[in-house]
Parts: sequence; C-alpha cells; structure tokens
Amino acid sequence: MSKESISKIYLIIEKIEYIEEIVKNSGSISNALEDLVTSRPAILMHLTAIAEQFNKLKQSHADKILNEFDKDDLKGLYDVRTYIAHDYEGVNLSIIEWIIRFGLPKFKIQCQKVISNN
Repeated sequence: MSKESISKIYLIIEKIEYIEEIVKNSGSISNALEDLVTSRPAILMHLTAIAEQFNKLKQSHADKILNEFDKDDLKGLYDVRTYIAHDYEGVNLSIIEWIIRFGLPKFKIQCQKVISNN
C-alpha cells in the first residue's frame, strides 16, 4: 500500500475523532446536531471529508484497502456526502445520528486494522 493511501486512512481516523470530540463536548449526539451554528456544520463537513477520502482511495485504485470495508457502508457514506453537499437543509438528522453512533465506530476499527496490517 502506498504512503499516500495510508495517509488517507489516518486522515479518516482524524476526522472521526474530531466528530467524537464535538459530540463529547456537546454532551450528546442530539445536542451536537441541534447546534446549528457550530457543531452540526462541523460534523457534516467532517463526514463529507471522510467520504471524500474514501472516494480518493477508490479513484487511485486502492482496492486492497477498500476491500477491508463493507461496500454497502462505503456507498451509504458517499450517498450521505452527496446529500449533504446538494441538499444541506434537507439532511435527515436521524441518519446522521445513526452514522455517528454505529457507522463511524465501525469505520474507525476498520481503519485501525488497515494501519496495523501495514
């Protein structure tokens, strides 16, 4: 695996940890998503950045890395990224909450596995 590909995995972990910190500082996922000025926009931008890093891995044919992730999870994440980018006001917050609660921890574990296998 290339250094560039692994650096994208480190960036994904970093963005996940930023979201975790936002939630922690807000007291809950719900509180973070209710904060229209700071927390929600930051979370949505970090989710977009995570999806973009996975897309860059796909474009660079980093198949060995991408095979460590569930294809449906990656598609779902990119679909959410598209929704955030094109219908910001219509983003379904229950989906975002589900991603934060269940999706991101799974991605983080998978990213750490990719790094430890490298």
